Amino acid sequence: MRHGKKVNHLGRKSAHRKAMLANMACSLIEHKRINTTVAKAKALKQFIEPLITKSKAENNQTTEKGTHNRRIAFKNLRDKYAVTELFGSVSDKVGERPGGYTRIIKLGNRLGDNADMAMIELVDYNEIYNSEKIAKKKTTRRSRRGKKADEVAVETAKETTVAETAKETAVAEETAEAAVVEETVETVAEEIKETESVETEEATQEIEEVKKPKAAKEEASEPETTEPEDSEEEKNDSKA
Repeated sequence: MRHGKKVNHLGRKSAHRKAMLANMACSLIEHKRINTTVAKAKALKQFIEPLITKSKAENNQTTEKGTHNRRIAFKNLRDKYAVTELFGSVSDKVGERPGGYTRIIKLGNRLGDNADMAMIELVDYNEIYNSEKIAKKKTTRRSRRGKKADEVAVETAKETTVAETAKETAVAEETAEAAVVEETVETVAEEIKETESVETEEATQEIEEVKKPKAAKEEASEPETTEPEDSEEEKNDSKA
């Protein structure tokens, strides 16, 4: 009896099963998605995800670890081109993902033997699903006391920037108000000058109007001086 044995033999011997999983893994790395049965897809998921974890850059920081992980991947995949692809573009694509590199999507039953079919794909290469989701950092609910120094520094920097922007806006508003006040003062002074000039002109006109009848009266009071007419003898003498 097979109590507690979780390995699915898939109706094959161990050598046949390992060769089949290696070929399926190479096809998945090359094409990024393949169609197969649900049982084979689940077995392939358990087979390939540890290899993808070993191909990530954070696990290959030294040459010794890098060569060791490449040898393990080559022992399982048995294809050097698949190994280079795995440690190249695939590892760069899934570098930030902490696990769960593959997705299984059921496709229904197959005609003929009515087997459950599924598509297994690499999650980061599906542009349809990733375009709808907005990239957000994973956040956990923690108290303010448990925050790291970097987060505190970022918050302080944000607060300082907000305070600086508030100060700048306040200074700009003050300068604008001062400019407006200066303009109003200038306009009021010009209006006062204009009113003063108009008042002075009106006062001068009134003074002139008052002076005119006085001058007329003085002219009327003065006697007219008439020169005496020359006599006829004097005229004749002047002609002679």
